[in-house]
Amino acid sequence: MLRKTYTFSEKKTAYYFNAEFGVLDQLVDPSKGVIITDENIYQSHGRKFRHWKTIVLEPGEENKIQSTVDSIIQQLIDYGADRKSFLVGVGGGVVTDITGYAASIYMRGIKFGFVPVSLLAMVDASIGGKNGIDVGPYKNLAGTIRQPDFLLYDSSFLKSLPLREWVNGFAEIIKHACIKDATLFKELEQNDLKFYRQDKDALSKLIQRNAMIKSKVVMTDEFEQGERKLLNFGHTWGHAIETNYNLPHGNAVAIGMVMACRLSEELTEFSQTQRVIDLLQKYGLPVDMKVDKKKVFEVLRMDKKKVNTFINYVLLADIGKAVTKKIELNKLESLVNNY
Repeated sequence: MLRKTYTFSEKKTAYYFNAEFGVLDQLVDPSKGVIITDENIYQSHGRKFRHWKTIVLEPGEENKIQSTVDSIIQQLIDYGADRKSFLVGVGGGVVTDITGYAASIYMRGIKFGFVPVSLLAMVDASIGGKNGIDVGPYKNLAGTIRQPDFLLYDSSFLKSLPLREWVNGFAEIIKHACIKDATLFKELEQNDLKFYRQDKDALSKLIQRNAMIKSKVVMTDEFEQGERKLLNFGHTWGHAIETNYNLPHGNAVAIGMVMACRLSEELTEFSQTQRVIDLLQKYGLPVDMKVDKKKVFEVLRMDKKKVNTFINYVLLADIGKAVTKKIELNKLESLVNNY
């Protein structure tokens, strides 16, 4: 087991790589801990939770809503949870988002940690302290920024991960390469999904590398005033189509990255869109879909990155170098309608 600690503005978060789930009872007193997971994970790994109080949620992004949080709070009350209680989110991005949010508001804040079980959660969703819920078609409109006490990485959970979820996770890995790591981009071009699924050491190094990329960005800009905005590459258009068309998060982000590359051709003279498209397709991700652009723009106009009539859009200047550009919404709509 490898332990690394990252220091954020208000606390330190411990990352336990190459760990086993059994380590959890050394990190959290089982008499105070409550695990939050979903039905799919509980059915596959329920034996791991036998000695823990457990709250089981219905799976899926459509359940990342306030009524789910209300249900969690009621179950915490039924368990007699107090300010010394500790929530542990065991799941993918939906579970970690909800767990962090519920912990942040229950009794005005109790401690929490995560055991990410999907590739996407391991490299992205569980890292950085963003916790929240969706409101109608608007992704993560209500939420908090509050760091977990720990992240516990147990790769055995990935054995039951469906292929589509491996693909989903690689969208965020490719995103990190696009915005921050040209060397990683080349490595991904040289390998493929089958290679990482079969080579445990290579996968472990890949997960750690991506966790480090995101953590370092968040440490310099925890509350998204500057550098952290770059992590939204692909997410502006991606979020706007994700809920409208019920897409997996990684698929939506992949399509959003291609749209951002197209815009970059116009606004930053970026010239490597085809490399990005080829890499996304190599890992099984979609690069385009027909959408009702007017309908998508109705959602996009409520994006959290919008300020007055402008939106801060993340573009690429080069592979491994992202920039944020303020674009007037009407101009953006005009550009998007060309694709």
